[in-house]
Amino acid sequence: MTRLLIHQAAWRPIAGALAAYGPALETLVMDDVGVITLGGEVVENGAANPDAAWLTSSLFSSPAVRPFVVELLKSPDLKWVQSVAAGFDHPMFAQIVAKGARLSNSHAHAGPIADYVLAGVLDHFQGGPSRRDAQTRGVWEELPAREIAGTRWLIVGFGAIGQAVAARARAFGAEIVGVRRGRAPGPLAERTIVLGDVHAELPAADVVVLSAPLNADTRQIADARFFAAMKSGAVLVNVGRGGLVNEPDLLAALDRGVPAHAVLDVFATEPLAAESPFWRHPRVSLTAHSASETGEAGEVARRNEALFLDSLRRYQAGEPVLNLVDPADVLAAR
Repeated sequence: MTRLLIHQAAWRPIAGALAAYGPALETLVMDDVGVITLGGEVVENGAANPDAAWLTSSLFSSPAVRPFVVELLKSPDLKWVQSVAAGFDHPMFAQIVAKGARLSNSHAHAGPIADYVLAGVLDHFQGGPSRRDAQTRGVWEELPAREIAGTRWLIVGFGAIGQAVAARARAFGAEIVGVRRGRAPGPLAERTIVLGDVHAELPAADVVVLSAPLNADTRQIADARFFAAMKSGAVLVNVGRGGLVNEPDLLAALDRGVPAHAVLDVFATEPLAAESPFWRHPRVSLTAHSASETGEAGEVARRNEALFLDSLRRYQAGEPVLNLVDPADVLAAR
C-alpha cells in the first residue's frame, strides 16, 4: 500500500484516477492552511507518514508549502517525491534526498521556456525596441534586422530545456553547440562539449544560452573572464538560475558593450530589487522568473499530471519511475 501526500488543488483534477487504485493507495490531502485529511478524516500533523508525494505548482504558491515539506521530512517512510520543477537547487530537495528518498523532476515547462528564449533573441535581432519606438513616434524609418540563419548558439546545459531551445533555433538555420557532461553527439547539436571547454567556444558564439542547473561547477560560471571571451554582438540569455551569473561582472560587461544584449529571466535575489541597475539598463530585457508561464497553464498542467500518474503507476508496480534525478547532483546543488 502507498500513502501519498498531495496538495488539495492538485488532487481535485486527478481524484478519480487516484480513487481507481482502491485500498492500494491512501491519499493524504493537505489544504492551503496545512490541514491533512484522509478519506475526509483529519490526520494529525506529523503523523501522516507518507511514502510518496507530489510537489506541484499550486503547492509552491500556497502557504501550505512549508507544512507540506515538514511532513515529508518527518516521515520515516518517505521513498519517492515527484516535483513539477526541473530545477532542484532549493535546500528542501537536498533534505529530501538526504533522507534516502528518490526525487523525480519534470520537463513539462521546457517548451514554453524555449519559446521565451527564441522570442527574446528574435526581438533583439529584429530591433524590436527601435521599431516600436519609431512606430510610437510616427517616424517612417527603415531599420535593419539580423537573421538567425548562420548564427552559432552555445547552449550551456543541454538537458530538456537546452534541447528544446536547440530544436527551435535549428529550425531557423542556427548551428548548435551543446554543453553537457559528456561529449556524446546528439541529433540536435552539431557538436557537444564539456563545461571545461566553454571558454574556448565563446569567441565564436553569437548567442549564449544558460540553461544549466546550479551547482558547485556552474555557480557564477558567467563571470568577467566569461564575458571577456564573448564575441562582439553576442547575446546572453539566462533561463537557468540567477546564481549562474556574476551580476556585477555582467553589468560591467554590458557597459562595455559585450555582450551586446542580455535576456534575463532569473536573478541571484528574487524579486529583483527596485533599485537594481538591470531594470533600466539599455542592453537588458528582463522578466520576473516567468519564462515558463504561458498564461494558460492547462497544457503544462496536463503534461505534469500525465507524468505524475504514469510514474505513480510505475511506483505502485515496483517499476522504475521517470525522470529520476541523481542524488549526487541534488546534494551538489546545495
